[in-house]
This record gives sequence, structure tokens and C-alpha cells, in this order.
Amino acid sequence: MSDVAVVTGAGRGVGRAVALRLADRGCDVALLARTVPEIEEVAAQVVAKGRRAIALRCDVSNADEVAHAAERVRAELGVARFVVSNAGLVRRAAVVETKEEDWDRVIDVNLKGTFLVARAWLPQMIHAKRGRFVAMGSISSTLGTATQSAYCAAKWGVVGFVKSLAEELRGGGVQAVCVLPGSIDTAMLRGSGFTPQMTADEVANLVAYAALDAPDAMNGSAIEMFGP
Repeated sequence: MSDVAVVTGAGRGVGRAVALRLADRGCDVALLARTVPEIEEVAAQVVAKGRRAIALRCDVSNADEVAHAAERVRAELGVARFVVSNAGLVRRAAVVETKEEDWDRVIDVNLKGTFLVARAWLPQMIHAKRGRFVAMGSISSTLGTATQSAYCAAKWGVVGFVKSLAEELRGGGVQAVCVLPGSIDTAMLRGSGFTPQMTADEVANLVAYAALDAPDAMNGSAIEMFGP
């Protein structure tokens, strides 16, 4: 039986690249996103690689949807071994011009979503005494950027969350790590003012390392990848 991997935000960009990389490494993959046609297309590519896949519509900021997705994955693929919390979004505006609903949406998807995904999948991983939770941080987890206050706040929060989670998991066979890439050539980068320093495939290689290959002693690590 193959190991099961869960990837959120799996329809495009880094999430898509991660899902395909994990399939290449022998994992069956559950793909979660709000845009069903995109994840169905990626699921077909995973199946073409000889692995099982399911595509599930899921808004990671909605606790009920996340819990339902976790049950579907366990029922249809089995207990997850690797969970990659990648779903994210950015809305740019100066602080004084940021709408409350935009602030809330960015925090809900990037930070609350990471918490909800971890809470939904960790019990089965803890019970199995094996697994790896990988959260997608950012270079924005380490610095501030004008017009991206909500995104930076969320990504700084993701690092704090993962480090706290790692302490709770320590010694139990499950680890939590965070990957912090710099500017990636994806749609999210457009409008940021930053020049791409790496591809989604390059980031996927690091995520696969963090999930499958990194030693258990890297529990709690925030792995930076800011370009050549």
C-alpha cells in the first residue's frame, strides 16, 4: 500500500507541482482546492503516473469542509502519511485602505486554514505514530512588505504555529516543518513588484524533501529557499 499525501491548494502553482512531485515519489494523493476543474485535471495526471488520486472541493478556512475532506480521504485512500498545507491567497492594499473583509479572508485562508488542516489530519497521524505536516510559509514570514500587511501577518503566524505544534508532537513519531520560499514564478507573484527567483517545480522539490526525506530531528524547522 502506497503512502497517502494530502495537498491543499493543489490545482495550480506550487500546490500542483507538489502533488505531482509526491506522485512521482510513489504517493497516492488527495488534492484539495476550491476550483474543482483544476484539481480534477491534476488528479488525472497523478493517475497517469500510476498512483491513486481524489479531487475534493474544500475551502480550508471552513472547519466543516476540512473535517469532511479528512474523512473522505481516510475512507477512500487511507490514513495520511504526509500533509502539505499550501492553500493561500494575497490581497494587496495599504493598511489604511484595507477592508476588514479582505484582512479576514487573507488571515482565514493562510493562517486559520493551516490550523484547521493540521487539526483535522493530525489525530490519525498521531495514532499511527508516523507522519509529517508541512506548512507553506514564505519569505514574507521573515520580513514586512508594503501593501501586504495581512499576508505577512498570516505567514509570520504560520511559522509560530508550526514551531508550537512541533513541540506538541515531539517524540511521538510525527513532525511539523515549515517551508519558506522566496518569489516564485506563479500567478500569486503578479502585482507584488518582486522578480521571480525560482520555479514552482524547484519549490516542490524542497517540499518533497521536507515531507519525505528530512530527518525527524528537523521537527520545528523553518526551511528557507530564497533563490540563487
